[in-house]
Amino acid sequence: MKKTWFITGASRGFGRIWTEAALQRGDNVAATARDVAGVADLTERFGDAVLPLALDVTNPEQVQQVVAQAYTHFGRLDVVLNNAGYSLVGTAEEASEADVCAMFDANYFGTLRVIQAALPLLRQQGSGHIVSVSSGLGIVAVPLLGFYSASKWTVEALHESLAPEVKPFGIKVTLLELGGYATGFGSPASMKQAAGMDTYHELRQRVFGRLASSEKGDPQATAEAVLQIVDAAEPPLRFILGNACLPMARAAYAERLATWEAWETVSNASQGESKKNAVAS
Repeated sequence: MKKTWFITGASRGFGRIWTEAALQRGDNVAATARDVAGVADLTERFGDAVLPLALDVTNPEQVQQVVAQAYTHFGRLDVVLNNAGYSLVGTAEEASEADVCAMFDANYFGTLRVIQAALPLLRQQGSGHIVSVSSGLGIVAVPLLGFYSASKWTVEALHESLAPEVKPFGIKVTLLELGGYATGFGSPASMKQAAGMDTYHELRQRVFGRLASSEKGDPQATAEAVLQIVDAAEPPLRFILGNACLPMARAAYAERLATWEAWETVSNASQGESKKNAVAS
């Protein structure tokens, strides 16, 4: 069946790739970007199947307006894909609170705004699929990217609670756990850097060196997988794109379980004498 998509950050990177993949197979797409010129060319290629719209997800009023406009234009929304966002690079000591708040406004609150605008419409039609971009860094945090990881961990928690909340209404929820890909994610438009301190120079060189030498996947190869996910009768809550995240997750969770189990006796003792009908804090 033909689907109608609403995609944020559709002008470049994964957003552009997935927008074109949906359109090429005959779906409709409301393609949104901060600068609508970045998606305007799609009309020449795909005609009425695409609706280019300007959208800054940090603007609450615009989010409400644009989601409603897309729904009215196409008559329904089947896939709401939250892709807009960026990274902030810096140690915990280096970044300003204002920069961290700005990143969360885009990555977390921007995603939340789109979801909250779309949910009444999806509930009304009795179906829909909310798909949001997370990251392997939403599973395991690394030095210098802790702020970005924190924003993705909040996105993870939001969707984990969202899935059972909206399942009774026929709405599905999926997180896309992205590994490293050869996109423009390291460009100034997608990554901001805090002013570096000399104290962390060696750490910065080591982390950047490791990232630069790491193997990158082909972003075009993700399109078919995303299409399969949105077509699945029972899509997973979390889906890994690429081959890097699962080994990393295995190692991280094995270490966490080993630590918790090693301290289990102390943890259990801290429970004290259990009280009936006690509410967990």
